[in-house]
Amino acid sequence: MSQTAAPPALSLRGAGLRFGDRTLWSGLDLDVSPGEFVAVLGPNGSGKTTLIRVLLGLLPLSEGEVRVAGHVPRRGSPEIGYVPQQQPLDPDLPLRGRDLVGLGLDGHRFGPGWLRERRTRRERVDRALEQVGGTRYAGAPVGRLSGGEQQRLRIAQALVGDPAVLLCDEPLLSLDLSHQRTVTRLIDERRRAADSAVLFVTHEINPVLPLVDRVLYLVDGRFRIGPTSEVMTSEVLSELYRTEVDVLRVRDRLVVVGAEEHDHHEAPGPRDVLAVGGGA
Repeated sequence: MSQTAAPPALSLRGAGLRFGDRTLWSGLDLDVSPGEFVAVLGPNGSGKTTLIRVLLGLLPLSEGEVRVAGHVPRRGSPEIGYVPQQQPLDPDLPLRGRDLVGLGLDGHRFGPGWLRERRTRRERVDRALEQVGGTRYAGAPVGRLSGGEQQRLRIAQALVGDPAVLLCDEPLLSLDLSHQRTVTRLIDERRRAADSAVLFVTHEINPVLPLVDRVLYLVDGRFRIGPTSEVMTSEVLSELYRTEVDVLRVRDRLVVVGAEEHDHHEAPGPRDVLAVGGGA
């Protein structure tokens, strides 16, 4: 008996996005399967975070179609879990760890039936906290926690709705190596256990290199999609950047030399190091 392939968890067809005369990308076709881990790389201004905003239903495409879990994306979709970059919170913020996680279930909305749902909601929040090892932070003021502890809670907030797709926008930024490893491990454990698709925007591919199935590389309106071994090459990046780029492998790490992290309108310098080849 033949098995039918599962429909994509995330799909873009002929997708394009423009702001005035500036095209971030166009003709983008991408299917991300359940359980697949796709890293989104590229310099500042290439449209990585903007792509996340489209998938969250916060920004419409200029052309083409987008589907997440088979539906047009919309704000607050329970099928999508969102993990943002780590940002410090006000130490005096009157919000506990479990409150932050509960916002992933629209915990700020007290509509009809809320009292009947309280027990179920609490159980789901407790389960999400347990999944990320954050149970001991449940009653702590979130502003008093470390950046790594706060990021655990943000992952729990993304998981509490049992999403089919995890959208991660620079979740490793400002974290030390230990917390980077913790965050990537928690996201990888979730996608393996629940077959969640992961779209992971990052400047640093090395922390997620062992996990990545494919790479979407965006540069100045151009893009390339494929396995890391096919996209992260001197030939492909030289073509995308329109300048000579060398991709080196050093002790199971990728180092990209010849393209500087640059503004959308600037040309990369000839001997600068691209950020994706930086820290571990």
